[in-house]
Amino acid sequence: MSITNEIPIQLIYILLGAGFVVIVFFTYLIGRLSNSERKKKLLETKFQELEDRVNALQLEKLESKLNPHLFKNILNSIQSHAYQTYFALDKLANVLDYILYDSRKKYVTPKEEIDFALNLIEINKIKVSPLFELKVKTKINEAEPLYEQKLLTPLISIDLIENAFKHADLQSPNAFISIIFEFNDNVFCLTVANKISSKPPMKKDNSGLGSEILEQRLKTIYKNHFKLDKFIEDDVFISHLKINLLEHKTQMLAAR
Repeated sequence: MSITNEIPIQLIYILLGAGFVVIVFFTYLIGRLSNSERKKKLLETKFQELEDRVNALQLEKLESKLNPHLFKNILNSIQSHAYQTYFALDKLANVLDYILYDSRKKYVTPKEEIDFALNLIEINKIKVSPLFELKVKTKINEAEPLYEQKLLTPLISIDLIENAFKHADLQSPNAFISIIFEFNDNVFCLTVANKISSKPPMKKDNSGLGSEILEQRLKTIYKNHFKLDKFIEDDVFISHLKINLLEHKTQMLAAR
């Protein structure tokens, strides 16, 4: 007698159906587990990407703070090994300090701005011939009450000075640059003159942008309490900036 004859046909169908259900159930579980595993890996990947992005942003922020200090440290190292250029590098360090820290302030004192400009001029001296005539004068009444008050917008003198070194023929024996700083009656004045080079200056895409920004800053901050004149006499280009800080301070106090 065969086994098939001993087991009722209905039981066989039931066992086969149950087995099929078990197989389907396990297949479903395996599918769910696989899907959960994929989601888990996807979440882990996204979390890692997010963590990497956050770390990158933090690193970028740290580097933005670190790089200027690193540059200053390099300069300090150069200073210790280059005695002949120590004076110029010391001026450069002062200029960097001013640009990195003081230039972020809305106002600095006239004294701070003039000291910065004098350091900038010393650095530019490196480019000129020993025979080049560079005149720098200061006519300052340090007893003026506003001389050491924060009323002057930083870097206000850089454009006029840089333009003089840019447009003068620094190697010509009869060329010159004249720079005069004045502070009297609470008025800041800067006069820059240079003999125009016969050689046309190299034109750049951003040429003239500094002058436009300077005038916009002056108009925005000092309204009608400043005067900026630029003109040519013979072959000499002259720039004259005058800012009445007393009038500016009076306007600031009235606006409060």
